[in-house]
Amino acid sequence: MSLPRFLIGAPASGSGKTLITCGILQALVNRGMKVASFKCGPDYIDPMFHSRVIGTRSKNLDAYFVDENTLRYLFSRTASENDISVIEGVMGFYDGISVMSTEASSHDVSRKLEAPVVFLLNSKGASISNLATLKGFLEFRENNIKGVIFNQMSQKVFDTIKPEVEKLGIKAIGFVPKVSHLVLESRHLGLVLPNEIDELKDKLNQLADVLEESLDIDMLIELANSAPDLDCTAPEVKRIDRPVKIGLAQDDVFCFTYEDNVELMRRIGAEIVEFSPLNDDHIPDVDAIVLSGGYPELHADRLCSNTSMMKDIRDKIAGGMPCLAECGGFMYLHERLEDHEGKMHEACGVIKGEVKNTGKLSRFGYITVTSEDPDSILSGGPVKGHEFHYWDSDNCGESWKALKTNGKEYRCTHEEDGLVAGYPHLYFYSNPESLYLFLTKVRDYADKAGH
Repeated sequence: MSLPRFLIGAPASGSGKTLITCGILQALVNRGMKVASFKCGPDYIDPMFHSRVIGTRSKNLDAYFVDENTLRYLFSRTASENDISVIEGVMGFYDGISVMSTEASSHDVSRKLEAPVVFLLNSKGASISNLATLKGFLEFRENNIKGVIFNQMSQKVFDTIKPEVEKLGIKAIGFVPKVSHLVLESRHLGLVLPNEIDELKDKLNQLADVLEESLDIDMLIELANSAPDLDCTAPEVKRIDRPVKIGLAQDDVFCFTYEDNVELMRRIGAEIVEFSPLNDDHIPDVDAIVLSGGYPELHADRLCSNTSMMKDIRDKIAGGMPCLAECGGFMYLHERLEDHEGKMHEACGVIKGEVKNTGKLSRFGYITVTSEDPDSILSGGPVKGHEFHYWDSDNCGESWKALKTNGKEYRCTHEEDGLVAGYPHLYFYSNPESLYLFLTKVRDYADKAGH
């Protein structure tokens, strides 16, 4: 299958990958192309930004979560519907899940997807030294680096250095001048407010105009078109024997949802019904609910004032309705929730205890979760996931064992009957059996309830 694509990598975080990826995406969209964007790693933030502000179809790609064939399938499923795909790398190009590993790095993803790499070098305070850096990355491991963009470089320096770059056997695609007036501000977990979107769109259109002048966009498209055909097969998944309805929380609070998990639910036999705990009075007519991660701390006043919704959630879960709640959704289920200003709110009351801002990342990083309970959704094997949160609970649960990539272990998550609630964001394509087992619980509940 021909899928034009390239990956943008860099020597380190802070090189300008996100800004320049966004500018390139906007430039391609402005040319009338149908563009897909991807972010290496487990982070929800950049894909959300790409979708909301630029309007591209955006997803995560994580080589830690899934095997090579599944990674190719998940990429191809979206890329095949678009003219070109741009993949934003993560951290330093070779940096993987541990200090000396390249597993799940941008390099790893580029190799598994056979994607040409455009290397981005932050050139502030350097000229010929850029060649030494570039040469080192080209020779360190076998790689797909085919071109280079120099960030924070002048036209004069670029014109001088370009012939030397091409002696290294790669394309000098262009440079990005200093654009401090167009830099995207960091924000609370990448939050983009609705009233900011027009301003951000204007800023990215200005950046796209700059890049049309300083980069060879035609060369980028040519590079994408040079990517070889990509073969893969759809991973086999079990289907439940009759459809069920899943209420998926989706609004300004609950927005950290892996699209691949939703697609997998549909493949197994679920119909997805979106609802808003922030704005709706009650849960819709469904057989289970999914409360994803997001921003409950930023909307706690409105969210926790919606008492009819909280009562409905509390009563339905008490009555046996299955519920899958992750991170922000787990926080919402507690008795009390602290907002971003330090004010405590009464929340759903399903989970005893409270969540507070710790001021630091808690248990941050990749994990593999397992359970000894034969009735667990993990009874079919481990599932991979990720934790990323500043707010922590005094009652995180003990049902599962989490193993970090550095070997550290801890207990997490509440699992009882149909309730699965904890901080880990689970990526169900790492073991589709787990989601199948959850949906069988949903089917059994629906049968019992006469749905």
